[in-house]
Amino acid sequence: MKRGFPALLAAVITLPAPAAAQTEMSVGLGVGTVRYSAGAGIGTAVLSPAVRHTSGALTLDFAGSLASLPGGAWAGQGLTGLSLVSPPLVRAVRFSVDLTLAGTGRSDSGSTAAAHGVAEFSRSFPTWGLGIGAGPSSGAIAGDLPVTALHTRARVWWHPETGPGAPEVQFSVEPTRFPDYWFTDATLAATLERGRAIVSLWVAGRTSPAFASEGAGGAFVQYFATPRVALELGGGSYLPDPYQGLPRAGFVSVGLRLHHPARARRARAAPLVPAGRGDSLVVRFRMAGARSVAIAGDWNSWQQVPLRPLDDAVWEGVLGLARGVYHFNLLVDGSDWVVPNGVATVPDGLGGMVAVLIVP
Repeated sequence: MKRGFPALLAAVITLPAPAAAQTEMSVGLGVGTVRYSAGAGIGTAVLSPAVRHTSGALTLDFAGSLASLPGGAWAGQGLTGLSLVSPPLVRAVRFSVDLTLAGTGRSDSGSTAAAHGVAEFSRSFPTWGLGIGAGPSSGAIAGDLPVTALHTRARVWWHPETGPGAPEVQFSVEPTRFPDYWFTDATLAATLERGRAIVSLWVAGRTSPAFASEGAGGAFVQYFATPRVALELGGGSYLPDPYQGLPRAGFVSVGLRLHHPARARRARAAPLVPAGRGDSLVVRFRMAGARSVAIAGDWNSWQQVPLRPLDDAVWEGVLGLARGVYHFNLLVDGSDWVVPNGVATVPDGLGGMVAVLIVP
């Protein structure tokens, strides 16, 4: 039943936010086992759809699961995330708003729901970044009164390499004030992409003066046999969810996920053809509000090459390339990998998109 959540976690960590609007869809088919801390366990057959839509500063995610249970019962889960990020403000600080909605339902019992909102200020550097935010969280269980809490968050992330698919590590601390007590969650998550494989790992702990400390962790692996078909394997455990009254649980799942390639709204855009300047090639991009822009492509193993700012939010780069077809993305403000507007894109084979450059 928990199967959709590690899939969403892996997607959120690994996928860049492109400038052009695009929608990515997938559906998973698999089996799994969930075991609760009290010792009871159930086996499930799971159908898990997922959708991601990105459009400039907006990212919308949905992950769900529908599982068959023993005795003819069924259970469903859904998780929706909405993120809005501002352009760089003072000293490249950004303001963002994240909203998460979650819910569960079973045919042989009641339903639950939770909502979390966080307003955050963040600052990104070439290989790391940090953010701090706060907002309300609430939860409800069928037949009971809802509960509301103050949720705060401080996080730092680090990516030692550059380029799409570079590994990333993120550490977050989240103190939360419930009506009668405090508790603090700490989470360390990492994602590594190598070739056709994406591996996500996480460990989490919870401390509170009101109850004993707890820990959890797990791993999720995707292997893309083709750009449209991925094999998935996950296992681990989750901390209790106080908003929905869900107990601590462990899980193991295995399945197959079918991907629909992302399609950009500007699907008919032409590849980028650089202009000639002597023996060199010149590329220009319009990036309003950007403080730094770099280009990286498969011609140099995705190493960054800084672009030079011109007037009217235009950034220029000079390249020396032989004839051929190349693929590239832009790194904006040292943290955001984007696909430039108006340039043709192709799937990168792992769920993302890269822009196309042609030297005639």
